[in-house]
Amino acid sequence: MADFLSQYSIQRWLEMCPQGYLEDTVYGHSPELKEPVILVGNETLREESIRTTVQLVVGERCALAASSGLVNAAPDFPSKRFLATQTLDEARHVEIFTRRLFDLGVKEDDLESTLDEFANPNLVKFAEVLLEKVEAGDFIAGVVGQNIVLEGMAFSVFEMLEAVSREANPKFAETLTGTIADERRHVGFGENRIGSLIREHPERKADVEKMQAEMTYHMLATFADSFRGNAAVVEETRAVAAAEGFGPETAEWHGTDLAAASPEEMEAILADTVLGEFKTRLGRIGLEYQSPPVPA
Repeated sequence: MADFLSQYSIQRWLEMCPQGYLEDTVYGHSPELKEPVILVGNETLREESIRTTVQLVVGERCALAASSGLVNAAPDFPSKRFLATQTLDEARHVEIFTRRLFDLGVKEDDLESTLDEFANPNLVKFAEVLLEKVEAGDFIAGVVGQNIVLEGMAFSVFEMLEAVSREANPKFAETLTGTIADERRHVGFGENRIGSLIREHPERKADVEKMQAEMTYHMLATFADSFRGNAAVVEETRAVAAAEGFGPETAEWHGTDLAAASPEEMEAILADTVLGEFKTRLGRIGLEYQSPPVPA
C-alpha cells in the first residue's frame, strides 16, 4: 500500500502534470500554435475534423462522469484521491476538445446540437453501458470499464490521431500528446488497483467480463461506422487534403502507413491494436478477454 500511496498521490500528480508536461501550455498546446488555416478554411476538412473531435468530447464526457462517480464508490482513500485527480484530468480533456470545436468554428450556442448531430450512436451506447455500472456504485466493474476498456481505447485512438496530425497539425498533435500521458497513468491505476480486488472477489469475474464484451462490441461498431461506414467521406477528405497540400506524406503507426492505408486497413489496425492491449491488460488483472459478435 505504501507504493500505491506514493505512486498515485496528489503530490505526484502535481509534479507530473500541472508542473510537468502541461506547464506553459494553453488548452494542452503551446500558446503560439493554431489550427491550420487550410483546415479551417476548407469546409470538407473542417467538417471531418469536427466529426472526429465530437467523438473525443463524447468519450471524455463519459470518462468525466465515470471517474467522478467512482470517487464515492472507492473502498479506500488512496483510490479516492487518485480518482479525484483523474476527474480533473477528464474535465481538462472535455475542455480542450470542446475548445477545439470552437477553434474549428462551432459556435458556443451550437455546441450541444453539434454533439447531437455528429455523435456516433454506438459510442453513446458504449458510454451508457459503463455509466450504468458507475451509477449502481459497482467499483470493480466501473474501474475495469473506465480505466481498462474506455481508457485503453482512448489511448490507442489518441496515438493514431497524433501520428496522423504530427506533421500537418502540430497544435492538435500537442493536445493529444498530453492526453496520452494522462491515459497512461489512468490505465496503470486500473491494472494496479483492480487486480487485487478481482483476486478477493473472484465471483465478480463473469459479470465484469460480460460488461467488457458488451462495451467492446459497441467500440468495434464505432470503429466500423467511422471507417468502413464512412469510407466515401474518408476518401473524399483525403483527396481534398492532397489537393490542398495538407496532410502528411507518411504517418507510420504500428507498421501501417496511415497516410496511404484504406479505411478498411485503418479500421483493422486500430481494432487489432486496441484488442491486443485489452487482452494483455485484462490478463494482468485476472480476467479473460471475451470476444463480442463482430459488427457488420
